[in-house]
Amino acid sequence: MTGLERLNGLPAVEAAVLLASCCGAAVWVERMLARRPFESEPAALEAADEVFASLSPEDWREAFRAHPRIGDRDARGEAAAEQAGTTTAPASILAGLLEANRAYEARFGHLFIVFASGRSAGEMLDLCRRRLHNEPEVELSVAAEEQRKITRLRLQRLLNR
Repeated sequence: MTGLERLNGLPAVEAAVLLASCCGAAVWVERMLARRPFESEPAALEAADEVFASLSPEDWREAFRAHPRIGDRDARGEAAAEQAGTTTAPASILAGLLEANRAYEARFGHLFIVFASGRSAGEMLDLCRRRLHNEPEVELSVAAEEQRKITRLRLQRLLNR
């Protein structure tokens, strides 16, 4: 059974758990459930993008809250795999990430969200420091786009299991 067949065939409660592992916004999960069954993987990915585009800023913030901080040693599952670039980072970079995360959260009121797959801890630290200079409304849009990319990657992995 493909991941797509599994997602399409599961009872809503079980499918919701899988979808929530892709995006922590309850509205996104509900709207994706309502679109099942998906004809194909590309159709599911397109639906994910369309549904994400329909979310409100509060929905985005809800999705952000489902993430561990970048560089958090307690990250598990998908987040740990996505943040693999931090596992071998020197202590100075990890300390910089901790400091930058705190400054970011104080300025914007939500976690620093970045599409971490394939990025080193140093790259993520540089991105966080640069994004600290954004205006809050600009940064919220930037973070939302990063969340959309994370959501899409996680859904793609789910469909390919």
